[in-house]
Amino acid sequence: MSALSTTPVTPAGPTEPAGPAAGPVAGSADSTRPSAQAGTRPREHRYDIDLLRVLASVGVIVCHSAAELMNAVHRTPGEGRAVYWTALVADGLSRCAVPLFFAMAGWVVLSGAPPRDSRQIRTRLTRIVVPFAVWTVLYLLWERVRGVNADPTRKVAFEALFGSVQPAFHLWYLYSYVPVILLLSVVVLIRAGKRPWGPAAVLLALTLVPALLGDARTVFGLDLPRSAWNFGAYQVAYAIAGALLLSLPATASTGRRRRLLWLGAAGCAWAATVAHEHYVHFPAAYASLFVALLAGTLLMAFNRLTVPARLRPHLTRLGGAAFGAYLVHVVFLKALSPHLVSAGAGPLRAPAALAALTVVTVVLSFAASLAWDRARLGRVLG
Repeated sequence: MSALSTTPVTPAGPTEPAGPAAGPVAGSADSTRPSAQAGTRPREHRYDIDLLRVLASVGVIVCHSAAELMNAVHRTPGEGRAVYWTALVADGLSRCAVPLFFAMAGWVVLSGAPPRDSRQIRTRLTRIVVPFAVWTVLYLLWERVRGVNADPTRKVAFEALFGSVQPAFHLWYLYSYVPVILLLSVVVLIRAGKRPWGPAAVLLALTLVPALLGDARTVFGLDLPRSAWNFGAYQVAYAIAGALLLSLPATASTGRRRRLLWLGAAGCAWAATVAHEHYVHFPAAYASLFVALLAGTLLMAFNRLTVPARLRPHLTRLGGAAFGAYLVHVVFLKALSPHLVSAGAGPLRAPAALAALTVVTVVLSFAASLAWDRARLGRVLG
């Protein structure tokens, strides 16, 4: 969920589109805007990527809302069958949200708007890391004010330098996302004949930190946390797959019948994910075959989808608010959950509770993000 531009930038164009950082993949200039220099092709704004970004952001909120229901019944159908199955079905659908974010990031870095120099990498990562750090501090202060920290705030804050902590559990994603973006960007620049020494050094440092911390724990007996600043093979694979699928021409998924077939396949993958979570393991791993199929089929169903012109400005604004909504939504979710979630809810109340929790959290989160962006705080708060 980084502040990466969805608009391909021609070699003669500016280094970054104007405007605050926003969303898992921030929007920028309209496709009708001419290039910065005559003779270069105009930029293309992918409104289908904006749509995917908003849907994936909502998916994260659905996933965490479902977790509140699942925790209420301790992941056991015997403690509340309606709540359990409502949560399971919702989680099965939203389980692909994180893979979609990695896929969109891969498209931006490898195809849509590849970096041209080390400075652009620093700019892009700053738009992620600054709000990331600010919200980590805000969540730590929120936990301290509520008086629910089991450990001293200073200790928890130190641990947050290396990995996500409560109540900012959802920020785990960025500890992996930043290294993935860094890796792909360095590879792109090397392939272009550049020598990105700075970003490469940071990438190497992040790679070495886990082992160095482990050695320090063993040799000096220090109580050091484990570092989450790394990435898994599945995250890189989703980024590469996203770059491939989202770069396909419109003919690969154009036409109502073809898109309906992809949506039908996504429905089958959704059902398979729910079955896997019930019979094998909850929650399903992001590297699960069924989650990968669900993410891939949805990418194909929405790839190059034409968004009506009247909706494009609204969609772009919502896309720009997606990163901030992701960062703040846990505050609203945790405040609302005790009032809406009950293990004893029946087959009508359980879906209604999930819907209410999700909708209110989505509305408040996006509204807050839009508000602080309007106050020109987007670069600080996301």
